[in-house]
Amino acid sequence: MNKIKIFIELTRLNKPIGFMLLFWPCLWGLTLAFNQTKEFGLFVKYIILFFVGSVLMRSAGCIFNDIVDKDFDKKVDRTKNRPIPSGRISAQESFVYLILLYFIALIILIQFNFLTIVLGLLSMPFAFSYPYMKRLTYWPQLFLGLTFNWGILMGWTAFIGEISLEPILLYIAAIFWTLGYDTVYGFQDINDDETIGVKSTSIKFKENYKIFIGLCYFICVLFLIILGFLEENAIYYFTFLIFPIMHLFYQMTRLDRNNSNNCLIVFKSNNFFGFLVFLTLLRSEERRVG
Repeated sequence: MNKIKIFIELTRLNKPIGFMLLFWPCLWGLTLAFNQTKEFGLFVKYIILFFVGSVLMRSAGCIFNDIVDKDFDKKVDRTKNRPIPSGRISAQESFVYLILLYFIALIILIQFNFLTIVLGLLSMPFAFSYPYMKRLTYWPQLFLGLTFNWGILMGWTAFIGEISLEPILLYIAAIFWTLGYDTVYGFQDINDDETIGVKSTSIKFKENYKIFIGLCYFICVLFLIILGFLEENAIYYFTFLIFPIMHLFYQMTRLDRNNSNNCLIVFKSNNFFGFLVFLTLLRSEERRVG
């Protein structure tokens, strides 16, 4: 039982917000493609595969991140009790779990068409290099955006078999969404991060954080609006788009970077934003066929 508990903590399965923020972009890409194909049975199958893949990849990513950051994590109050920095599991044993998760994820990946498999493999350099970005640049959150939203492109190509303008617009919107919400997340550790010398947009823009995060969310909304003009029945898309826009506005009015608990609550609320965008895309399709 103790090993199971350590594994759950190591992979953050007890904190589902991480794999949900990875899964929502996958679902957005799938839904965008489903709007064109109308293949409901395949849609459901792919939702299941992408959800399992998201859980596996996020779990593996957490392990790899903890192995790379074990010395940093010991110095940060929020992370010092994680399994690896606290010494409850070795980096070597954790690496075995990492390989196992990646192998299962590979089995999931090869269920798709060739282009989707290639895109999945191309995402790996992003996943492996992300933990090092905080050592090199103040923009690790941007790199996370590039990595975490790759599923939009994969979800689209799983159905369509080629890249088009629609998923690219959605991908850009999602990158800026992630840049915003991960900056919020970073405020929890800002004091420790400054002490140990790692970098983030949370540190870079701490004096003007609402302007920066607001700009990120504005660009996200802008690209969602541009995407709407490519929808056949755009009026329905724009009607439902009001709700995710209102949610981002709510985040901005609620956010206080000096309150760690507040930052965590605002960050977690992005799970609801992901759901609202999904409903916007899905409802757009329901209205179109109705």
